[in-house]
Amino acid sequence: MNNIFKVSLLVLALAFIKPNHALAQTAKYKCMIQMTNYMGEGAYIVISLINAKGAYEKTLYVLGSDKKWYNSLKEWHKFNAKKPANISAITGASLTGGDRGVSVIEIDKSKINTGYKLRFESAVEDQKYNVKDLEIPLTTESLSAKSDGTGFIRYVRFSPN
Repeated sequence: MNNIFKVSLLVLALAFIKPNHALAQTAKYKCMIQMTNYMGEGAYIVISLINAKGAYEKTLYVLGSDKKWYNSLKEWHKFNAKKPANISAITGASLTGGDRGVSVIEIDKSKINTGYKLRFESAVEDQKYNVKDLEIPLTTESLSAKSDGTGFIRYVRFSPN
């Protein structure tokens, strides 16, 4: 009986260690996007992890939930078609001109300060598509600074969640 209790206690302890260990490998950041004052429909924006070779590695967040418009994010759509991922848990509403939105993105800590980038790709119906509306190095410094966009995004700020 005493051995059963010890084994049960060990199994219970291991069950708690594994999830905590997994959480330690990623960091959550609040990502605040401030849009420019453009006129038109809501912008679809995708936040992607780009590796040191400049290739898409992972979709971190998608602003815009109607899948029929994903093809307007041309470069990301090509990547997503080749490597489809379930993005339902990382999808939110699109943002319109002048809007501000906050999303929580999860970043693998091992990618920070190792040559990776975060790419913000944006598209608005009947307007210019911005493959690199904003692309920032994935560094500790850039995750604590304001970064200016070049298209529909005015700027982005991160803060630890």
